[in-house]
Amino acid sequence: MTNDPAAGPRTLFEAVYDGGDDAVVRLLRSGVPAGATDEEGVTALYTASVQDRPGMVRLLLAAGADPDRASGPEDGPEGGDLPLCGAAAGGRTEVVEALLSAGATPDLREALGFTALAWAAGQGHAETAEALLEHGADPDLPAPGTEPPLVLAARRGSTETVRTLLRHGASARRKALEEARRWLGADVEEELRAGLLETFAHGGAEPETVTSRIEEDGGVTVVVELLRDGEPSAGAEQQTGHAAIATLLEERLGIRTHFAELAERALSGGGPGRDEWTESVAVLWRRGDEETFRAASEWCASGDPHRQTFAADVLAQLGFEQGGKPFAARALPLLRELAREARDPEPVQAAVLALGHHGDPAALPEILRHADHPDAEVRHRVALSLLGLVPAGHQEGVAALVALSRDPDDEVRDWATLALAGSDADTPEIRDALADRLGDHDADTAAEAARGLAARRDPRAVDALARLLGDEDPEGYAYATAVEALEHIEDASVRRRLERTPPRQR
Repeated sequence: MTNDPAAGPRTLFEAVYDGGDDAVVRLLRSGVPAGATDEEGVTALYTASVQDRPGMVRLLLAAGADPDRASGPEDGPEGGDLPLCGAAAGGRTEVVEALLSAGATPDLREALGFTALAWAAGQGHAETAEALLEHGADPDLPAPGTEPPLVLAARRGSTETVRTLLRHGASARRKALEEARRWLGADVEEELRAGLLETFAHGGAEPETVTSRIEEDGGVTVVVELLRDGEPSAGAEQQTGHAAIATLLEERLGIRTHFAELAERALSGGGPGRDEWTESVAVLWRRGDEETFRAASEWCASGDPHRQTFAADVLAQLGFEQGGKPFAARALPLLRELAREARDPEPVQAAVLALGHHGDPAALPEILRHADHPDAEVRHRVALSLLGLVPAGHQEGVAALVALSRDPDDEVRDWATLALAGSDADTPEIRDALADRLGDHDADTAAEAARGLAARRDPRAVDALARLLGDEDPEGYAYATAVEALEHIEDASVRRRLERTPPRQR
């Protein structure tokens, strides 16, 4: 036993660093103060926050740790590092939510004047920004340098963070647009490299740098690291959603950007699914005018697969938001021809999916002719397009869905099974196809099959539902689908037994 008064806090910090929640509980119960600091004035709460220990953060807060207490040598109301800011800078959303729930002040400034939202926006942590905004953080409160969070997010190139701030009323749209446009023509990798060398290279040979590109959040994050003796010594990163952000902000500001420019932004961003692409397409959908239709029509006939794909995506829902389908009569022949004549799989995928969006049964033959296409992504789009489109008595359509439900590709099977499960048709062929999927290694597919059988009062659904309710994550889609299927179980005793099935996954 020791009489060293610092022994308790030291042991508490050891437990925090080791991630030992049980050890922290024992120490707090033994009388070690929750607000303990180390030799440099760093609090245990701050340490747990930046290390992303949400359980430990909750323990310290429950024991009385002050969520607004600054940490470090400048400990005090005007300086130091705040737990909320440390967590926000690292995108530790669960920790941020725990601190806010315990009364942390959303807009409290730490050393150098930064707020948690400024950190989250500048680092592109959209979920963290959402949590802060939901708890009352000011979307327009400037960071040091008088830059609002929206400008920081635009500079970072985080489209999702910009969307989040806009949903919560961020108003610095013109400044953010200027920042996004400034980066449109920039070489992000070169900018990051130059900044690192300017900051860290002082005399001697220029250090080596290495670059990696990470696909995430609808775009690409560029990471540049400075190497010394072959080991990383410094680094910088930035997202590349500036074109998508510019498109988004231009529309919010009422700026009409030409079709060709929006299309070029989409094509330069890496293809369908990327933020640059989806934002350009969505703006043109909402624009829904004759000029856009004519431009898309020309691109359908261009012979360039990427331009054809973009045009098909635009024609898929052009003008839908204005009510009705004002361009359907002219768009459908173009899409059918593109699906039939294109040789590259990408425009075929887009044309097939666009035909499905229009929901015209007359397009079924053109969709079904691709049901056995060698490209799995085309078959995936076929399954998506057939969802809700196949009439109950359409034997060819039902047969295609049954075949697609046995496809080797997981996504194709999943969507085809979903379409079969939701079909109004009820035949032995459909039931057997759904039963074949009850043991699918993809739990979502198995759950859809079970729901489809339950809706048809097929007893084969019961054992599958019991397994799904027992094995799957209660927060996941498969579990939720199984729960929804219970409403179709007519036998009250069986339904109660299934409802009481304890999930084994925690």
